[in-house]
Amino acid sequence: MPEETRAIGYICPVCGQAVIANRTAFQLAAGDSRLPCPCGKSELAFRQLGDRCEITVPCLFCAKDHTAVCGNDALLHQKLLALSCPASGLGCCYIGGEAQVFQAMEKLEQAVDKLRMDDQTDSRGVFLNEVVMGEVLSELRDIAQRKGVRCGCGSMDYGIKVGYSSVDVVCAQCGAVLRLSAATPGDLDDLCARYTITIPGKKEPGT
Repeated sequence: MPEETRAIGYICPVCGQAVIANRTAFQLAAGDSRLPCPCGKSELAFRQLGDRCEITVPCLFCAKDHTAVCGNDALLHQKLLALSCPASGLGCCYIGGEAQVFQAMEKLEQAVDKLRMDDQTDSRGVFLNEVVMGEVLSELRDIAQRKGVRCGCGSMDYGIKVGYSSVDVVCAQCGAVLRLSAATPGDLDDLCARYTITIPGKKEPGT
């Protein structure tokens, strides 16, 4: 039986190229490891912390390294683990099944291309894609009108925080957040395919 492999992808902030590689689950769990860009000027690093793993990702969007800690179970088995840049709201690293990572990286590269075009024409607006953002907010209103927004904690009260390339749906009761990407037409298609939206509610201590 072949050993399970995990795809890992990020975009190098120095040369701007997508870096995608496969690592076996054993390689990721066995100890510290690194995934360097072929240009040699950036790398993604994994540091094992027992049942958790610390991941340090070079970020194209803010030119800083982001560090996140996740459980090894999610690292080794979740279909798609996404790490985002807090400043832009855009994903900066994806880990998971090969098909899911390639699809996510394709969307990310489209968003990066849009940013580069905006920079060249000096037309960067309030949102990464103003048309998509407008349609996403409109679709959210439609879902809310049919009472399709709820939280895992049971509350149906929520607020919305609009970012540059994403929308956060925030539960008014427990404070849990569901981030919806609003950067590409594919993000809009994903939202339109939903009839309801469920915020992953926060568990009470001891539950």
